[in-house]
Amino acid sequence: MHVYLPIAEMSVNIFLILGMGVGVGVLSGIFGVGGGFLLTPLLFFIGVPSPVAVGTQAGQIVATSVSGVMAHWRRGNVDFKMGTVLLIGGIVGSTFGVWLFALLRTLGQIDLVIKLSYVIFLGVIGALMLIESIKAMMRTKSGKAGTGRKLHEHNWLHGLPFKMRFRRSQLYISAFLPLAIGFLVGVLSAIMGVGGGFVMVPAMIYLLGMPTSVVVGTSLFQIIFVAANATFLQSYLNQTVDIVLALLLLIGSVIGAQFGTRLGAKLRGEHLRGLLAAMVLAVGIKIMLDLIIPPSDIYSLSFSSGVGH
Repeated sequence: MHVYLPIAEMSVNIFLILGMGVGVGVLSGIFGVGGGFLLTPLLFFIGVPSPVAVGTQAGQIVATSVSGVMAHWRRGNVDFKMGTVLLIGGIVGSTFGVWLFALLRTLGQIDLVIKLSYVIFLGVIGALMLIESIKAMMRTKSGKAGTGRKLHEHNWLHGLPFKMRFRRSQLYISAFLPLAIGFLVGVLSAIMGVGGGFVMVPAMIYLLGMPTSVVVGTSLFQIIFVAANATFLQSYLNQTVDIVLALLLLIGSVIGAQFGTRLGAKLRGEHLRGLLAAMVLAVGIKIMLDLIIPPSDIYSLSFSSGVGH
């Protein structure tokens, strides 16, 4: 059963899109990520134009994150004060990112920039997370887990001015740090069509020093509003949001997020980070290969009449 996507100007299998939405919803509930780092490339792979995939995916992230936040909120795993500070930076960043997206699209470079961004960010962050999670699992197996290690280690970044106390996260740090992280994630949300959780989650753990149990729900909380802002601006300025595609992804992802939240509660923190790192690296490698391996038919011209020359 196929459905026509008016903005993407193509037909897709409705069950394929629903299945992709469910899968990404499960990831959102488990890892606290919007799932865009996986779903946006999948949309590339089935032929959805990059600008449409990015613009539409931001809308789907909103519904996925709302569903996940509700589940974590009931467990008391959301630091709303930290989420609000991250959100302020995210709104500014996503607004700037949409403007940059429009500029790059005008220059004809947006497709290359999107895919290169995925390769760089997914490769670096995935590798760092994988190394850390392997070390954590090795410490656990050797019986050294938690010995000599603080909940978090302070560095010069925590000594910046304008300090705030975040009681739920047991932190007293400069607000500039979460503001900067939120800004970066907001830019990524607009340029890459992601919630930014694959950057936000490790940054909250390793830079801010937040407990893993609070990170997931707090990450999803700020993603809701950042992605909503990016969706509105992408639709208004760039006309790249396909409402039919967004609704199909939304239906699947809301269902999947509920299952993911229950599954994530049963896994250890280092195992969660290891699984997320492996998926981040796999997606990054696939996009890199698509960029560097020449297609089988290098010169291919197609016309609306279906006649090629």
